[in-house]
Amino acid sequence: MGKEFLPVFDEWAITYDRTVQGGENEYSAFFENYEEMLTAVAEKAQDGVLEFGVGTGNLTIKLLDRGLTVIGVDPSPAMRAQASKKLSQAVIVDGDFDRYEEPIIKINSIVSTYAFHHLTAESKKIALARFKHTLSPDGNIVFADVLFENEAAYQQAINDAQEQQRLNVVRDLTEEYYETLASMTSIFEDSGFKATFTQKNQYVWLLEAVHA
Repeated sequence: MGKEFLPVFDEWAITYDRTVQGGENEYSAFFENYEEMLTAVAEKAQDGVLEFGVGTGNLTIKLLDRGLTVIGVDPSPAMRAQASKKLSQAVIVDGDFDRYEEPIIKINSIVSTYAFHHLTAESKKIALARFKHTLSPDGNIVFADVLFENEAAYQQAINDAQEQQRLNVVRDLTEEYYETLASMTSIFEDSGFKATFTQKNQYVWLLEAVHA
């Protein structure tokens, strides 16, 4: 992810689970149907999983519960520490979408939730270029992430957050690197993948991609 966001995630690690798993807060709408989204990603994953942006390990748990072999990657020391408390049996290593040791196992799925938007469009393409070599020919990429149907929907989300005084959300929407469906489709197509999208809540879409 963008290195500029690491301090935010190191600070957020202790309270992250409370933010995503219930209660009213600025981000409630982003995490609506959170557990169902994690389950949807896990159910599409094939054995031999490379997970990026592990965070506190909520998706990892669901992957392991399915009996899948998982290698988790996260650049935040604080997040890795929280995940390790839950997942003493899991392999969780330092790294990022474009900075990881090539796995020694066959990777049939690359998964992530709420993380790909931390990369610029160019960095997303760099990551996908690596994925072309890491992912098996019949493998898939499964992401759940914030996307917008078009530029108008993106601007409307910013306007709504401003009107509702959700100032942290305004900051995130204007500082991070969110894509529209069209721009994300182009990024994947230019990188040799065919992607499909299913909306899961007001902000989050499930993306599944395979080699084109």
